[in-house]
Amino acid sequence: MLPSNEPHPPLVLTFAASDPTGGAGLQADLLTLAALGCHPLSVVTAITVQDTTGVEDFLAIDGDWVADQARALLEDMPVAAFKIGMLGSVDAIAAIAEVVADYPDVPLVLDPVLASGRGDQFADEEMVDAMIGLLLPLTTLVTPNSLEARRLVAEDDGEGTTPPLPECARRLINGGAGHVLITGTHENTEQVVNTLYGRCGKIREDKWQRLPGSYHGSGCTLASAIAASLAHGTAIEEAVAEAQEYVWQTLAAAFRPGMGQHVPDRFFWARIENEDDH
Repeated sequence: MLPSNEPHPPLVLTFAASDPTGGAGLQADLLTLAALGCHPLSVVTAITVQDTTGVEDFLAIDGDWVADQARALLEDMPVAAFKIGMLGSVDAIAAIAEVVADYPDVPLVLDPVLASGRGDQFADEEMVDAMIGLLLPLTTLVTPNSLEARRLVAEDDGEGTTPPLPECARRLINGGAGHVLITGTHENTEQVVNTLYGRCGKIREDKWQRLPGSYHGSGCTLASAIAASLAHGTAIEEAVAEAQEYVWQTLAAAFRPGMGQHVPDRFFWARIENEDDH
């Protein structure tokens, strides 16, 4: 059977670890991409044992398996954007870099997931070095929180210092990233301040009401939302603005299904509509 020529939603391929809670990781990406009008394709990089309180363990998928999953999809379907989350191993990083390097015109959003919200570590120094050396030069946008941004550049220069965030962004761009969005959830500020940087410095700064509570998967949701906007053809500055608005709404409507963190409601409008109907 020949492929259909009928129009379809933009296809976005996400590389991420499976999160059985649906709060973060692969499941968060799938929910977000679908909510924003894209059809998600997925490559599993790791399997996790976790609940809403934290990650107990994870099993990284063999790098060859990661590459084979991606190649099978990419040889069959046209992808409009890539999103990369938790990677699991240096082999997986190398495999993904080799795959996405063959698609230089496809925008790539890298969410450098180094630890869970509770502080469970997902990446050692070797993995951080591999991200910087192999993936950063291929990224359209990298989206670290402030803790991740400082760790990435500290590991990069080996000085163990705590540089200011604009300097972190400058170093990441010098390392090859097209743009850097540093989120300020972990900073001691009244509002959450997210700042987008490009090669000429700061492009935009957005301030958001700091919501109470702790949220599972907000970073995954943000990176996926930006990838979705880019897949729709939106320019990067506007994509970053639209994605932040969407994420804030998901957090404002978040729910707490277990004993740990709140989970963003990626289909918040559907719940609002249902409540209005009653």
